[in-house]
Amino acid sequence: MIRNNDFIYDAVSKLETLTHAMIELDSKRKEYDAAISINNQRLNIIAKAAIRDSNIGMILTPFVNQADNEKSNLLFVAKYISKSAANLLKSNNLNYLDVSGNTHIKKNGLFIYVEGQKADKYDKDQSRAFQEAGLKLLLLLLSKPENLVCSYRELSEKTDISIGSVSNIFSELEDLKFILRTKQKRIIKNKKELIERWVIGYNEVLKPRILRKRMKFLQHIDFNLLKDQVAKNNMVWGGEPAAAILTKNLRPEQYILYSNIELSELSKQFRLAPNPNGNLEICELFWKFDNNTITAPPLVVYADLISSGFERNIEMAKIILENEL
Repeated sequence: MIRNNDFIYDAVSKLETLTHAMIELDSKRKEYDAAISINNQRLNIIAKAAIRDSNIGMILTPFVNQADNEKSNLLFVAKYISKSAANLLKSNNLNYLDVSGNTHIKKNGLFIYVEGQKADKYDKDQSRAFQEAGLKLLLLLLSKPENLVCSYRELSEKTDISIGSVSNIFSELEDLKFILRTKQKRIIKNKKELIERWVIGYNEVLKPRILRKRMKFLQHIDFNLLKDQVAKNNMVWGGEPAAAILTKNLRPEQYILYSNIELSELSKQFRLAPNPNGNLEICELFWKFDNNTITAPPLVVYADLISSGFERNIEMAKIILENEL
């Protein structure tokens, strides 16, 4: 078991205390973080620091089309699992356990369900690389890797981030083993984990800050006409509309528009009215590089879809992850 997953011991110990079950823990698994046996039922453990709204979509993605009997062999163990994330895991027939002992395990004749155990407050990622400036810089590097050769001054100009901040973020990314620096160039390492941490940071830190307004359409939505209107202006689609364009396999129901145009002008152009429950989010267009399309960068679209929690969006996110990232 790797050092950062030592909380697995705490979670299993808490489960033993609450259920009085005899549990055997195997921490030397290679393909999984560990495994446990309860009443002769073996479950392979996948450890996550936390499972919450911002990353539940990524966790569900590999299992969208997997058979229930295969999913029942797995157990997600985390320090913290939000109630909504736990409900999604349960509805997708995935087992879970947190260090407070809240659990849902169902395999063959074994069924354990514990809820209501008070969880410790989960501390969000405080790494500079996954705060606002770092997220903006990483979006450029992940979307346009050719910029890895740029100087700090050039990257500062491309992202509106101070040179000092660019330097500090790169130092941290190197310490975290996400950037490898050689004499000739920089290379992105551990890309899958880096994308996962970017998506979590984006949805928890940056997205709330760039959300300008939630609106509703005052007329019937003709997406083809909307696409033409967006194409003529300095704005791009995110979320479901972007997925519809990129995959050609989705009819949007919830809309995300990235634009810095005045809200009054957008309201007039698209016939909109403010509504906290409206199906259109208008967000700040926060990147400077040209994406050469009317969709946000694929990484942003992926993050938008994953955070929705909807199964159809998770399926589209998986396609975008495989084909665009």
